[in-house]
Amino acid sequence: MAQYKLVKCTINGKEVEKMVDVRASLTDMLRNDYRLTSVKKGCEVGECGACNVLIDGECFNSCIYLAVWAEGKNIRTLEGLMSPDGELSDIQQAFIDEAAVQCGFCTPGVIMSAVEILESGRDYTDDELRKLLSGHLCRCTGYENILRAVRKTLDKRLGKIQ
Repeated sequence: MAQYKLVKCTINGKEVEKMVDVRASLTDMLRNDYRLTSVKKGCEVGECGACNVLIDGECFNSCIYLAVWAEGKNIRTLEGLMSPDGELSDIQQAFIDEAAVQCGFCTPGVIMSAVEILESGRDYTDDELRKLLSGHLCRCTGYENILRAVRKTLDKRLGKIQ
């Protein structure tokens, strides 16, 4: 017999509450209950990064994070990055400009990791960025375009380039 618990949290700036199965992953709650399909089901064991979301500003693999652990947390998904008028965030636009998107399956999770990096407010070497982005498996891009998109956005935010 399944047990359920009421979970109250904030998702992309909106306070929500939902009765969830205590065994459900955060990925399942976000996709099934809130239709946030940027959160991808990849490996379902925390290895590929396709399900990455920000929880209180820190990236987590939502496939191995129980939905009930989201109680009181602030969760951000790719859908929460766009402005209210539908304009893409700077990192989303950089992924387009640098051709860092191919099939797109892993892209939302990579972008959410990039958001955590960008919001740290500090500069990183390319080697450090590679390490910080290493929790993602991508079969299409070869990673260099992803690195260029993150570097470009980081440098703009730090005022290094216009």
